[in-house]
Amino acid sequence: MYTTDHLRQMLLQLKLLNVEQKLSESLVKAQTEQMTHQEWLTLLLQTEINEREQRMMKTRIKRAKLPQNHLLEYYDFGVDNGISKTQMNQLKELHWLEQHFNVILMGPSGTGKTFIAAGLAYLALKAGYKAIFRTMEDLARILKLSDMTKNNRAQYNACVKAELLVIDDLMMFPIEKKVGQMLFHLIDTLHEKSSVIITTNKSPKEWAEALDDQVLATAMLDRLLHRAQVVQLKGESYRMKNRKTIF
Repeated sequence: MYTTDHLRQMLLQLKLLNVEQKLSESLVKAQTEQMTHQEWLTLLLQTEINEREQRMMKTRIKRAKLPQNHLLEYYDFGVDNGISKTQMNQLKELHWLEQHFNVILMGPSGTGKTFIAAGLAYLALKAGYKAIFRTMEDLARILKLSDMTKNNRAQYNACVKAELLVIDDLMMFPIEKKVGQMLFHLIDTLHEKSSVIITTNKSPKEWAEALDDQVLATAMLDRLLHRAQVVQLKGESYRMKNRKTIF
């Protein structure tokens, strides 16, 4: 006759660790609610599936390098920054991602661009898409060193294979010629195959100045805007408006 200890050993052998941890609890629940064997087994297996999915999601968020704040359910619609609740809900539905559309979030610093972009990337991850979030500073390093180090090559390949690539603070700083050309190549590779979210506080005219190349800036914008929703944010910085002090 098999005992609970025997069952635990078999669960550990099969590496069903979450089921093993919840075994006693599930046995009590089964007895209290008079579950059938099938109902009890379903409960155990669903517990294992839920725990594994949560672990996988945490790993995907870590690899995507999302900012700490990325939950759009906490978005403050009391702030008038140019995007309505209806527009936000449409973005959250991710239909644009299914159709390989891009989203360009433009506006002054502190108006919520990064938070929205990270939130959409998180929803994409939850929906099963491969999503990557990188600041332009990080991406510039990846592009520049992709042929020199194994780590940066792996990160570059992850960007190429992403179904959603978020580039945060694009054109905030001047971009080296070589990096600009590699960035164009990356965007061109993703064109009509994946979606890109751009956050920027620069106008298209200023992109040419950041790249120091009008032709390259025009070609890049041509790819990004071909199938894109441009969201123009406005207003004063939310961080400055809600800033905290020591005293």
